[in-house]
Amino acid sequence: MSEVLEQTRRAFEAFRADYERVRNEIAKVIVGQEEVIDQTLTALFAGGHVLLEGVPGLGKTLLVRTLAAALHLSFRRVQFTPDLMPADLTGTNVVAETPDGRKTFEFQRGPVFANVVLADEINRATPKTQSALLEAMQEKSVTVAGVTHRLPEPFFVLATQNPLEMEGTYPLPEAQLDRFFFKILVRYPTLEQVEAILDRTTGADEPTVEPVLDGERVLEMMRLVRQVAIADDVRRFAVELTLATHPESEFAPPSAKRYVRYGASPRAAQALVLAGKLRAIRDRRYHVAREDIAAAALPALRHRIILSFEAQAENVSADQVINEILQELRKPAPV
Repeated sequence: MSEVLEQTRRAFEAFRADYERVRNEIAKVIVGQEEVIDQTLTALFAGGHVLLEGVPGLGKTLLVRTLAAALHLSFRRVQFTPDLMPADLTGTNVVAETPDGRKTFEFQRGPVFANVVLADEINRATPKTQSALLEAMQEKSVTVAGVTHRLPEPFFVLATQNPLEMEGTYPLPEAQLDRFFFKILVRYPTLEQVEAILDRTTGADEPTVEPVLDGERVLEMMRLVRQVAIADDVRRFAVELTLATHPESEFAPPSAKRYVRYGASPRAAQALVLAGKLRAIRDRRYHVAREDIAAAALPALRHRIILSFEAQAENVSADQVINEILQELRKPAPV
């Protein structure tokens, strides 16, 4: 038994070391945004996709490109525009000629056939094109002309969107939002961080990022995350937190009953548990705590909650509802 525990300890130590190596490489380019980086890496090593939301110029695209550079994985960037077609993403069958002169159909792969796919300004594409990613994000495959093609593993979609511009954009459907592990809000940097950005980007020396992990190691780390122990009461807390977003649930606080139309799906509970497991490894623990689950609540739930018209009229955000849910669930049970 002691040998097994020692192997587990060494595996977790190696995980933390590799996690920090990737994080340090990203920090060479990205100034500040520690929480954004940690949440992005959490989703990555938990095997999920990420939606980054923020106004232009905050480094969303640069973060994804830097992350891809820190990993020895194939990377493709797709600029989403209104005229982008599904075949431009997934690929299509083209007519090819064999050496003996016969005509045949040959599948030409699209940019989605990469380990890391950056869907830049994803809400600028039409719903038809957005839906082309649904099968890829969930099943890690694409079907063209009745033939299913497997995508390379690991496979991650990191999408960006601007919350301010409404003209010429198409809001992501709920089914697609639910397939994102986290929705991460990228906020404006502080004065000191803007000064540091200027130092790095207006000087003669440009920081270089070295790839530190390959695909096989990333897959190993993803498997290790799932081995972290979680007690029944902690797992139940994740379930109660998810159910509390449903206005008809017994766990829903007054704000959820008033401001939420539809709550989060079971995918939210999966994201909470996996993110909690990864946070436990980072904090040198071998089991998940309730605080690990709570720390993942905002990025895991904010895009999975559909607010009511009353919430929009009163300018109530999903984050406010989630924070009240956390406060209610943390209250001690009445004696």
